[in-house]
Amino acid sequence: MRSKSSRRFWRQVAIHAVMGPLALVWLFPLWMMAVFSTMPENGIFSPDIELLPSDQFWINFQALQAETGFLRTLFVSVMVALVSTVLSVMLTSMAGWALVRYRFRGKALVTALIFGTMTLPYFVVVVPQFIMVARDLGLSNTWFALIVPPLFNSLGVLFMRQAFSMMPRELFDAAQVEGVREWQIFTRVALPLAKPTLAALAIILFLASWNNYLWPLLVASDPSMMTSPVALGTLIGVNRVSWASIMTGAVLLTLPMVIVFIFLQRFFMAGITTGAVK
Repeated sequence: MRSKSSRRFWRQVAIHAVMGPLALVWLFPLWMMAVFSTMPENGIFSPDIELLPSDQFWINFQALQAETGFLRTLFVSVMVALVSTVLSVMLTSMAGWALVRYRFRGKALVTALIFGTMTLPYFVVVVPQFIMVARDLGLSNTWFALIVPPLFNSLGVLFMRQAFSMMPRELFDAAQVEGVREWQIFTRVALPLAKPTLAALAIILFLASWNNYLWPLLVASDPSMMTSPVALGTLIGVNRVSWASIMTGAVLLTLPMVIVFIFLQRFFMAGITTGAVK
């Protein structure tokens, strides 16, 4: 018994000895980004490597705000990410429920088509999507154009289909026998049981919307509708690149996501591993 505990201890030591340096390698660029956000432009390209923060963060933020109206773009990014996450989680949950719960002709074909879209590069669909939204519907620089077109997510459907398929079908049948309506079974029985998966999916979808650059760049040319990643992209010019402002904006965009993940990581890991062992 003691030898088994000893082997477990040394195994943990070996794992931490390997993963610790790897974690530091991953965290070092993030730390340097934070350090650069507190330095002036000439300090970033100084031959002397600075590993500790300076005192220029507020000055860099003021320059960022003056150049891009960053607070306004941050509001747009937050609203787009929140609304699109809520709507996408709802749609993918209903799609996953339908694929598990209902039997209909062509179900296998529909499932194959949905999952087949995961193999398509995004650039294949973005051009016709842009033509339809911007030219045919004339919806450029609107909330609709920023939120609605990217809502469908094949990965989300896969997540929810797997989560619902792991639940005992007898539970739903018993509720149906008791006279519970289908939408009540979905909202009061299935969704509460799928909370870990819903949390993981919400984090993934929120991050995807928060970091999305190409689609907002195409459909939101008006500065009042720009998202924060697009606003940071405008700081890269032909003759000048505002590196200090870019680093400051990158820190402001990264910090909320790190905080959210720290507080919700247990839900994320539980949702990711749901269905891994059947």
